[in-house]
Amino acid sequence: MPTSSQLFAQACTLIPGGVNSPVRACQHVDSQPLFIACGQGSHLQDVDGRDYVDFVLSWGPMILGHAQASVTRAVCAAAARGASYGAPCPDEVALARELVQALPGVDMVRMVNSGTEATMSALRLARAVTGRDKVLKFTGCYHGHADAFLAAAGSGLATLSLPGTPGVPAAVVADTLLAPYNDLAAVEAIFDRQGQDIAAVIVEPVAANMGLVPPIDGFLRGLRELTAAHGSLLIFDEVITGFRVAFGGAQERFGIDPDLTTLGKIIGGGLPVGAFGGKRSFMERIAPQGDVYQAGTLSGNPLAMAAGLATVRLLATSPYAALEARTARFAQELQAVLAAKGVPVQVPALASMFCVFFSEDPVCNYADATHCDQKLFTTFYKQMRAKGIYLAPSGYETGMVSFVHSDDDFTRALDAARAVRF
Repeated sequence: MPTSSQLFAQACTLIPGGVNSPVRACQHVDSQPLFIACGQGSHLQDVDGRDYVDFVLSWGPMILGHAQASVTRAVCAAAARGASYGAPCPDEVALARELVQALPGVDMVRMVNSGTEATMSALRLARAVTGRDKVLKFTGCYHGHADAFLAAAGSGLATLSLPGTPGVPAAVVADTLLAPYNDLAAVEAIFDRQGQDIAAVIVEPVAANMGLVPPIDGFLRGLRELTAAHGSLLIFDEVITGFRVAFGGAQERFGIDPDLTTLGKIIGGGLPVGAFGGKRSFMERIAPQGDVYQAGTLSGNPLAMAAGLATVRLLATSPYAALEARTARFAQELQAVLAAKGVPVQVPALASMFCVFFSEDPVCNYADATHCDQKLFTTFYKQMRAKGIYLAPSGYETGMVSFVHSDDDFTRALDAARAVRF
């Protein structure tokens, strides 16, 4: 089998940048991407035969670990019945029922094929319901690559220092309003000026595309109250947080009832999938029941539905509190190890997520994240990878922990961190 370097060289002649999603290129951390041969549990193996403890987990969805037996059996059984029908299948009804039962803010749900499809569809619905055009998003929050959301997006755009909107007409983002995350006063000021024109506020309830930035006390509650007062909809983008920060997502964890919710990643057990859902009165506007058109030939694909159904049913009885405690302890120990080296560092954690900010001060928004020392992060990333610890190749991403990460995995990561030289 070709090596990762050989495959990347070949890919660069066939695929733009050699990758099918920009942050995978590892340019920001002065590295080349690893080509993965297989994953099992909390580990990955690259094509060169090297083993890694995986703290990326396919950018979040593999909370049960790679190749989980029940999920794998469900996918294989579904594949044996046919990979795609372009027609309804029983598992999409069963999965929809599980999502509605799990998520407090969801009465009905429509399956799509990606988080981007979910967010763009939710925005279209919000605009139709309210008869308004403007959407308020938060600087550094990423909601997929639909045109309206590529204004001051975080994650890959921040990592590569790309402008947010090349190729997007100015008129498209003219209706996208921006506020700093965790700054309720800024949101209030925007609503004071333009509240009558705002269809929706869309937010990552826990920001995870500028590194990990939890909401400050009162921020999400304030968004709920403001949108309700002005007749706007509140959209929770739970593509990352759904079934990760709690079984019922961030809306359960923080006790907030959003109007619409977008999902992805975990609800397909690692297969490409997304969904958007919300209050029945809003969702009934979606065609063919209503007048808001949204469609997808492969939506409700039987493989993704089978994987998602198996995943969600397992998560219903999974020990979230224990996983959170283990993640918090690991983050605390990692911060202590790095701080002992004399570098400025913050390692926030929430639920099964963590990140490493090389900063003297806590990070509360995107501006804070941009002031972190990315050169230190590059040094950290490269040496951790060399020691077999697989982290997201960007200081603007979030680390993920699964239910199958072992104490040995955490020890291996901490030992690798102790060996890092800055």
